[in-house]
Amino acid sequence: MPCVNEMSSAQTTPWLHRFALFAAFATLVLIWSGGNVTSKGAGLAVPDWPNSFGYNMFLFPVSKWVGGIFSEHLHRLIASAIGFLTIILAVWLWRGEPRRWVRHLGYAALVIVILQGVLGGLRVTLLKDEIGIFHACLAQGFFGMLIVIALATSRLWQRISASDFSGLAARNLARLAIVTTSLIYLQLALGATMRHQHRDLAILDFPLAYGRFIPEVTPAKLAEINDWRNARALSEVTPGQIWLQMAHRFLALLIAAGVVACLLRGRLAELRGSPLARWCDAWFLLLAVQITLGALVIWTNKAADIATTHVAIGATMVGLGIAISGVSLRLSQSPKQATAQRNYLASEKLQAS
Repeated sequence: MPCVNEMSSAQTTPWLHRFALFAAFATLVLIWSGGNVTSKGAGLAVPDWPNSFGYNMFLFPVSKWVGGIFSEHLHRLIASAIGFLTIILAVWLWRGEPRRWVRHLGYAALVIVILQGVLGGLRVTLLKDEIGIFHACLAQGFFGMLIVIALATSRLWQRISASDFSGLAARNLARLAIVTTSLIYLQLALGATMRHQHRDLAILDFPLAYGRFIPEVTPAKLAEINDWRNARALSEVTPGQIWLQMAHRFLALLIAAGVVACLLRGRLAELRGSPLARWCDAWFLLLAVQITLGALVIWTNKAADIATTHVAIGATMVGLGIAISGVSLRLSQSPKQATAQRNYLASEKLQAS
């Protein structure tokens, strides 16, 4: 017989879940928009903040939305919409969600989205690349928080039971997924660092790097590389920029190994009835797409549309990794832990009523 909390939340969770899912999808669009602004070098197309060329942001004439101004101003409007959605979500969780940790996650998301808005403005007014890098990384973290909220308010979260699957298999998958997702997040941070340097790519061949698997960066070789780049009107590079891009490549290999390992774990008989097998298949498919896009980014020297799609797919991989980790952790609970959690939630609901 379902506990009191489960019976009550069955009426309220579906719409809350749909709204949280919509907010998460809108945030993914925002991340794509931010990537588009960076890829097209439009970050300072609107030089003032919070106004736009002296106009109130929401009253800026559409006739002036041209070129880079369109990309930057649209990004600001989408960000404002995400802030409004996050306020609604936090209030909704406060009023209708019995689980304290989910409510607190909603409050944290609201704080983060406010901080994001401030960082976006400071990036314009202070002209600091470091702020842009932190802004990009925090956006991925905010997206992950919304994924957790959407997952926790879903029927799937209520329906899955630790007693129906192998706790050990789920626990092993959870560990792999958490490590792999953390590596993807680190990879996105490295990518953001390279993108916000506002330079051509440090290495323009793939899978080799200046004709070698491990590039030579002695002073003589570096001078030769920069002479070659100068002849093609490309910016000069430093050893640090070359090694940063190499670190991005090496980390991609670790991520690929992690995703493949999760794919194999998700196909185990003990987890076959859970959604994890399908999610791990999708993760592997996204990995293949992301590697292809990464190669195209190098071969085209950061073509804007390809680079932006690369950013969006990376964010999607983070979100899916968080979903796999969350469901795996829930399935890894022992039946005793699951029962204790249900009893705790029921008691919280009774106290609230």
